[in-house]
Amino acid sequence: MSELKDRLRADLTTAMKARDALRTSTLRMAMAAVKDEEVAGRSARELSDAEVQKVLTREVRKRREAAEAFAAAGRAEQAARERDEGEILVAYLPQQLDDDELVAIIDKVIAERGLAGPKAMGIAMKAVQSEVAGRADGARVSALVRTRLASSPPAQA
Repeated sequence: MSELKDRLRADLTTAMKARDALRTSTLRMAMAAVKDEEVAGRSARELSDAEVQKVLTREVRKRREAAEAFAAAGRAEQAARERDEGEILVAYLPQQLDDDELVAIIDKVIAERGLAGPKAMGIAMKAVQSEVAGRADGARVSALVRTRLASSPPAQA
């Protein structure tokens, strides 16, 4: 079993013993999402730590989007709960890169591969995502890659 999944299970037990309702329900939801991912597809399998992180990242994104929707609808209490759930799950993910670190990685990848112009977006995104490996939101990476490629002159054919 993956270490991250073990940590989730142990923290769930601790939260249940402490009668922490928010943490308990959030960790139960996270464990259910992991279990759903394990049984999805043709055959059941054990997820690696990287795959569990992907599931948790997806769940954090869902919480952020739900919090924004609730806030826009004037439902502050539900928005606050979604944000709190997201914060609990973020603790299980690797430290997120700040903009300066992310721009440095993007610039390095673009320079190493000699990429320029908007046509190189797909190649650049694939390379940057492999370097970033879950330490930055995909939409944020995409926006920064797009601006960095737009500011560089197109490659000569």
